[in-house]
Amino acid sequence: MRISRGDIQSARARIAGRLRRTPVLRTEIGTVNGAVEVALKLEFTQLGGSFKVRGSLNATLHAQEQGLLTEAGVLVASGGNAAIGAAHAARIVGVPCTVVVPEAAPRVKVAALRDLGAQVHLAGDRYQVAAEVATSMADESGALLLHAYDLPDIVAGAGTIAPELAADVEGPLTIVTCVGGGGLIAGLTTGMRSGDRIVGAEPVGASCLHQALAADHRIPAELDSIAADSLGATEVGEICWNTVAGRDDVSS
Repeated sequence: MRISRGDIQSARARIAGRLRRTPVLRTEIGTVNGAVEVALKLEFTQLGGSFKVRGSLNATLHAQEQGLLTEAGVLVASGGNAAIGAAHAARIVGVPCTVVVPEAAPRVKVAALRDLGAQVHLAGDRYQVAAEVATSMADESGALLLHAYDLPDIVAGAGTIAPELAADVEGPLTIVTCVGGGGLIAGLTTGMRSGDRIVGAEPVGASCLHQALAADHRIPAELDSIAADSLGATEVGEICWNTVAGRDDVSS
């Protein structure tokens, strides 16, 4: 399972005019080899504070186009930005949003979800338990089950950042991106220009892509002292792995 550039183009058309086109800030950073010019894609200015709403909105609108979006709305298991993105997407489309979060989810994000109108359910002490509960709830209610990073429409939505970068920054580029479950890096890899390359940045204690690339196959990674509460996937997603494996222009 993977996506195509055409999927990204469709996603871009689908979400156009509904989300912010985030700006690029050009600056210089000091390195041991002197100053280096960088361009920062300010996705924290997007609705919900991250890129996640791109994929959630694309998936929700695509389901609506196909007649697959019911009165039950959308449902997602996430204790972080994916849930906030789903809540914003549901609000834009005008459908309910239900979120299943681990009991240890950051309380500030749980409060933000409720402020956005999402119905929040606490389940289990880890993401896998919340995901299983969410799947059961979606089966019962008929809600559209979203995924934090391993769903084609989610990845295609994240990939809409790539053509924006291509329009705003002359290439070839070295794109440095955060990696959790790999939805963003998969979208960027699919949508980037020929000659660009991508470097994934992961917390030392949650480096599932780095470990998978070193082993040449997906492996479960232990989470230990992660640097950000939204970068805690235990295994890189299937779409990500199918997209980046064996490429010499992707590293972590």
